[in-house]
Amino acid sequence: MRVPAHSVCTAIRDDIVSGAFERGGRLTEEQLARRYGVSRVPVREALRTLESEGFVTTRRHAGACVAEPTAQEAADLLEIRTLLEPLGAARAAQHRSEAHLKVLRGLVRLGQARARGGQGEDLRSLDGWFHETLAQAAGSPGLSSLLTQLRHKIAWMYVVEQPARPLETWAEHGAIVDAVARGDAERARSLTALHAERGLPAHRLRVRTSQHAVNSASARH
Repeated sequence: MRVPAHSVCTAIRDDIVSGAFERGGRLTEEQLARRYGVSRVPVREALRTLESEGFVTTRRHAGACVAEPTAQEAADLLEIRTLLEPLGAARAAQHRSEAHLKVLRGLVRLGQARARGGQGEDLRSLDGWFHETLAQAAGSPGLSSLLTQLRHKIAWMYVVEQPARPLETWAEHGAIVDAVARGDAERARSLTALHAERGLPAHRLRVRTSQHAVNSASARH
């Protein structure tokens, strides 16, 4: 059975984000085909997709390699997210379904419970799930795809510290959901923008580049 290229793409992307493949390291079709137990055809397609997303670059005489983003490129990603996430929340207020609201409210309740219990690792995954669901509620596959790519790349380029006051973070999530539920696009937008800005200092650059490695807050703010 032929393995879909998007499944291979997801596997390679996950390994890049996790650090299994070093930045600048070569990615040969033969090596990847063996690693994932597939033919070279889906690997070739996956590498083209990952190059368009910025995870892979093609070098003369070397072929496909893991990209080596600069500190400025990493800072740009955070700035782009502070613009797109509020847009997504505003769209969610206009297009969300009851199913989306049910999931978002459930995540807020669960996040608040985990925050009270000090379960940090659970909070990290719940936060990702919350923002993923909020993006899907926007009703725009293109916007949702962009936000998903941003989250993957930010996870690759940054170490994100746990918030000092997780209950406050989840209270902000709850306020965003309330605005989305009421269909208040402008309030959803402003609350999400504030939430994104408050989260910037928690990001610590992990990318090794030839440029001076600066943290995200000083790079743009």
